[in-house]
Amino acid sequence: MECRVLSIQSHVVRGYVGNKSATFPLQVLGFEVDSINSVQFSNHTGYGHWKGQVLTAEELNVLYEGIKLNDVNHYDYILTGYSRDTSFLETVVDIIKELKGTNPKLVYVCDPVMGDQGAMYVPENLLPVYRDKVVPLADILTPNQFEAEILTGRKMHSVEDAIEVMDLLHKMGPETVVLTSTDLPSTRGDQFLVALGSQKIIKPDGTIWTQKICMDIPKVDAVFVGTGDLFAAMLLAWTHHHPKDLKSACEKTVSILHHVIKRTIKYANEMAGPGKRPNAGQLELRMVQSKADIENPAVIVEARVIQQKNQ
Repeated sequence: MECRVLSIQSHVVRGYVGNKSATFPLQVLGFEVDSINSVQFSNHTGYGHWKGQVLTAEELNVLYEGIKLNDVNHYDYILTGYSRDTSFLETVVDIIKELKGTNPKLVYVCDPVMGDQGAMYVPENLLPVYRDKVVPLADILTPNQFEAEILTGRKMHSVEDAIEVMDLLHKMGPETVVLTSTDLPSTRGDQFLVALGSQKIIKPDGTIWTQKICMDIPKVDAVFVGTGDLFAAMLLAWTHHHPKDLKSACEKTVSILHHVIKRTIKYANEMAGPGKRPNAGQLELRMVQSKADIENPAVIVEARVIQQKNQ
């Protein structure tokens, strides 16, 4: 069966963020991807300069109307990422509601991009829109630690806290929650990041089965842009292939990220030369060169099941 994704994210002419980071990997894995570009920039904003245009809520509506008039607004998945405007985000909510009305089986994958490391990098008035309107529609949610904390109003200091936060996020709507990165201490030492996931499955008899997993991801000493967008896209793909096995889906997703990042840092260091730190251009993800790893990832990051229960 053909599987079609509507991806509403940013676009850059040069490099890989937003739709540029999500579309190619999804296509490689057999998905049809329809992209709406929330911004069109020359490059990501980590460079010294950038130029471009921002799509307004009205312009988003016009594009969607065009798809609707031709009766091609039929999707299996919706994927959304960075948005910095409340009216744009509320228009996205309206589109998702309409598409879910047309196809109740549609799966919405939401990366609630708001901030990191204790600071918001979108206007604060986006938080209530995400919390009250977007998250309740999401089936799969991929916040980082900071985003999960501000959505739930609960801080995380331990794995037990993280389990509680994921359960609170489940109560808000999503059946699958993945905390893509946290500052929680890894059992493998300070060279590893901890990511956690939780999946809630309602069985035919009405009982609820939940599984929680934990992953220790090797740290890399560089700042990459577009990895969160790639993570959400690959989680969409691998949960499609493993709908009731979050452990396998996360292992493949995180392993793809690892392969892409390793290839990128190797290339960036070669380009920068000995003793020099790579620049933003040299650190653009080596996406095309990672095609084989995206299609058939060797699993190098294994997930541990930390909780499993029937209710």
